[in-house]
Parts: sequence; C-alpha cells; structure tokens
Amino acid sequence: MLFDPYSLILFATAIVALYCLQLRRSRVKLPFPPGPRKLPLVGNLFDVPATFAWEKYMEWSRTYSSDILHLNAAGTSLIILSSTKAATDLLDKKSAIYSNRPRMPMVTELMGWDFNFDIHCSAFSSHLHRRMHRRLFHSVFHNEAAQLFRPTELTATHELLRRILHDPDAVMDHLRHMAGEIIMSVTYGIDVLPKNDPYVALAEHAVQSLADASIPGRFLVDSIPILKHVPEWIPGAGFQRQAKAWKGLARRMTTGNAPYSFTASALRTLDDAENKEHQETAVKSIAAAIYTGGTDTTVSALSSFILAMLCFPDVQKKAQAEIDSVVREGHLPDFDDEPSLPYVSAVVKEVLRWRPVAPMGIPHFLSVEDEYQGYRIPAGSIVIANACSHMPFPIIFSQVMYPDPYTFKPERFLLDGKPNPAIGYPDAAFGYGRRICPGRHMATSSVFITVASILAAFNITKTVGDDGKLIEPSQEYTSSLITSPLPFKCSIKPRSRAALELIRATEKI
Repeated sequence: MLFDPYSLILFATAIVALYCLQLRRSRVKLPFPPGPRKLPLVGNLFDVPATFAWEKYMEWSRTYSSDILHLNAAGTSLIILSSTKAATDLLDKKSAIYSNRPRMPMVTELMGWDFNFDIHCSAFSSHLHRRMHRRLFHSVFHNEAAQLFRPTELTATHELLRRILHDPDAVMDHLRHMAGEIIMSVTYGIDVLPKNDPYVALAEHAVQSLADASIPGRFLVDSIPILKHVPEWIPGAGFQRQAKAWKGLARRMTTGNAPYSFTASALRTLDDAENKEHQETAVKSIAAAIYTGGTDTTVSALSSFILAMLCFPDVQKKAQAEIDSVVREGHLPDFDDEPSLPYVSAVVKEVLRWRPVAPMGIPHFLSVEDEYQGYRIPAGSIVIANACSHMPFPIIFSQVMYPDPYTFKPERFLLDGKPNPAIGYPDAAFGYGRRICPGRHMATSSVFITVASILAAFNITKTVGDDGKLIEPSQEYTSSLITSPLPFKCSIKPRSRAALELIRATEKI
C-alpha cells in the first residue's frame, strides 16, 4: 500500500521528533562536568569566587584533573573551560550556539549598559539587531580599514614619548591619556585636552565600574535576577545603590558627534531611511562600546609590557638590538618597520599571553542543550573561558602549547628567527568564535607601535630604594574583568643623547 505525501511527511516528522527526544533523554542521563560539591538549593552559590576567580578555577582544574568544570549558583549553571582545546571546540567550532551573552542584570538592567552591543547582545535580543551592530563595527574596523587610523596612533605614541620624557614617574597616567586620546579621535574625531581631559576621566571611571560589575559571582543579583526589584533601602541591597551611582557613567557614554572617525564613517553607511533613527542609535551605542572597550585594555597591555621589561631585562636588550639594526638612523619606528621586527612583534604577543588583559573575558551563554567529552552541558549555561588556562596544565595534559608558562619568553612565537605560523596571537587574547574582538586589528597595531617606540627611545630599569637596594616589583594585579598591575616603581630614561633628540624632534612633526 502506497503512502500519500502528507502521511510520509507526518511519519518523517514523528521519526525526527522521537530521535530528538531520545537524544535529549540520553544527554540528561550524562553527568555534569566535575566541580566542587553542591549544597541543597544554593548549589555552589557560596563557592563562586568574587575576586581573582581565574586563580580559583585553575586550582579546581588541577584538583579535578579536568579542563571543563561545572558549578551551580542557585540554579544558574556555570561552565568553566580551562584549556585552549576546550574553548576552541565549543566557542569556536560550535559558535552558533555559544555566541550569546548571559543576561547580566547588574550590568545591563541596573547600571544601564544595555546600549553596549557586545554585552547586551544576548539570547534576549534580536538576531537582526546583533547583525546590524556587528556589520557597522566591521565596516570601519576590518583589517584594511583599521590601517586608516595608524597616523592617529603614531601621533599619540610620539606624544606619549614626550610626556614620559618630561615626567617619567607618571608613566601609567601617560599611558591612560594616550589610550583615551586614540579612542576619542578614532571614535568621535575629538582631540582631547593635554591635561585632565573630561572624556579620558569619564572613560576611566565608566570602564572601571563595568569591569568590577561584570565578573560572574561578584553580585548576587546576577544569579537571582528577581533581586533587581528589591528596594535599595532593604538591608543587603547595597548593590542597588552601587548600580545607581554607576548608571550615570554609562548613560554619559552614549553622547558624541564627529570629523574622519567611526561615528562619521558609520553614519555615512546608513541607507535604510525607514529605520534610520534606530540605526543612528546603534551607531551611538557602538561608539560608546568602542570608547569603553579600547581604553583600559590598551593600558593593561602596555603596563604589563613595562612590568615585563623590569622583570626580564635581557628581553628588553634583545628587542632594542633588533630595533637598532632595522630602523633607519635618526628615525623612530614606523608601521612599515613591523615586518622586519619579528622579535618586537613576538614581545607584544608574549605580553598578551603572559598577563592576559581579561583573564576570563566576557561570559558566553549557551542557548541549547549540548554535550562535550561525555558530559552534559545544560541549556542556559553561562560559559567562561579561563584565559589563564595554559598555566596549570603542563602536568595534566601532554600537549602543551606554551612550555615554561610563567617565564616571559618571546622566542616561543618564533621559528628560526621568524614568526612561527603555527603560533599566532594567543587564542584567549581577543576571545573566541563570533565573539572575537572586532577591534583586534587596531588594538594590535596600536600596542605594537607603542612598544617599539618606547623600546627605541627609553631604557626601563628598576629603581634604587633609600637602602641602596633595587626595588623589586610585586607583580601583583588587580582583580577585575580587565586586570592591570598594581602600582610599581620603575626608572625610565632616554637610551642616549640621540634618543633624547629624536623624542624632542617629534614635536615638530
């Protein structure tokens, strides 16, 4: 007896449904990844570390001999990925289901950062909304387009050299001013003031508040969102008062107009008159996201570079020798010199590996049920890639990309003195999958030219204390979404009379 087409379709649909149901049931039977013992009702709510979480996750990875961990924070599933392989397998190869962002009530709903497309583009926002934001960003910051901002980066770097020359003790302030100068020019076409610029100060305070609030486990409201309705006068609702104070900073980020800049370029691409108002709002939102995302990240990387030169002086000497052999006499490094400076480029890569700017990145959100390595990963999980994951695993796993991980060793990125094609930028430096940092091309070029210029112009050495002994930097870092070294002392002096004149000559250019 022949079946009519409708019966065949119905039969096929039933088979597929049964298969999916069976698959789901089999996954439910799978165990969760290992992790700390869970208490009734609250699970691991009190185990989730609020500070230096990446260190605790590294410790648990060693304890459970696993590169994937599971915690349950009062019903919220947390998945910690503690190896490059695990992060790549899930966040890259399965990016279609791992590319959302978690709800993050403290940041988006209480603090008002819902305008930030890289934080707020979650399972709760529209697919078209996300695509429009990414398209606008990439239209200005893809590799070729980002090169248009190199003159701005070079000008700001030369000003940084002059600032360091005039006041070497305030080098961290100078780095922050340079980062703010570049971002304000690139984003809005605005020139910042030489001192006490309000835009730079706003970016610093706003980003710090965002970084403090974005770490999973820092605020209970992220695990129990209903708490966002608790009045601020209730005992224990200090997070409401904190969010209220920080919200003003977030809203001030979405104003701005501009000359050639992201804002000006993106506004010229708007072609849908019917939706133009929404698109203009999107441009403002993305501009604010660039403004906040490009300041402290650059400062973190460059301050780690200076710390590394203090702790590993032989690296500094080798990099300076390469610069001296390549850069024309009477000139500072330029972007055209980059292909001939493989060791300096390797120093930049090693900075990002040695002290990751964002040790845990921004969390991902799993939209559907999944399994990995025989473990069940439930839908709705917050997934965190621990960027420090290479640290604990020389003992646990046989395949290790970065041997001797605690040593600052740029040579690991080279092969016979040239860039090793098998080892590019550290995977975790810019994120994974569809959430990889869209501004990475401009970021790497900015850090490279700054590192090369500082090495060409200055010697970075340890200072001598009142007791006549060298002051050793603590190498301690802040605990935040974006980490930076705690204040440390260093001596930064021109390498020679010729270097001094080169720095002064930049003022005439």
